[in-house]
Amino acid sequence: MSERWLSVEEIAAYLGVSKDTIYAWISKKSMPARRIGRFWKFKADEIDEWVHSGGAAEKDGQGKAT
Repeated sequence: MSERWLSVEEIAAYLGVSKDTIYAWISKKSMPARRIGRFWKFKADEIDEWVHSGGAAEKDGQGKAT
């Protein structure tokens, strides 16, 4: 049986971030997502690979305290 598609709410909870962060990552960081009608859907294994490859990482020098 194949893995089910996750919603924005579910993937945000899975990663521990807000829905707004998910939408920003889709547009700015090429987060792997599929548009199905008006909804975004995700596969957890694709998201895991994206995170492990540094897709969600801050750019050098950004977000660090000085």
